[in-house]
Amino acid sequence: MAAATMPLALDWQCRHTWRRASKNTAWCLLGCSVGDFGTIAFFKMTGIPWPTLAIMALAIINGLLTSIPLEACILVRQMNFTAAFRTAIGMSFISMISMEVAMHTADVVLTGSAMLTWWVIPVVLVVGFLTPLP
Repeated sequence: MAAATMPLALDWQCRHTWRRASKNTAWCLLGCSVGDFGTIAFFKMTGIPWPTLAIMALAIINGLLTSIPLEACILVRQMNFTAAFRTAIGMSFISMISMEVAMHTADVVLTGSAMLTWWVIPVVLVVGFLTPLP
């Protein structure tokens, strides 16, 4: 196999890579959490009787809608806005969805609904951070 076509070897012990991945994941978590928690807080404060699954689906969509622009704004320091927006969508969309689903699963397992009580938020954030990290 030619050197140009060989896959890159992953160094799972590279601290620089883990630091970079952790920083990027934290930005993604911040963006997702704003839309996600805002949606759940809205339904909790207004008492609108939507099914848990519908609230969770809307919260995931809103989390994605807040995370993508945030990541694009961060990336725009390194590239033009169009490239930053495409990169934000392309490189992390699957990670964002997995993060969102993991956060909501943890919330439902711990509270039985889309509740986000004070003691659940730290757990949900840790789960959301760890899910897409590797």
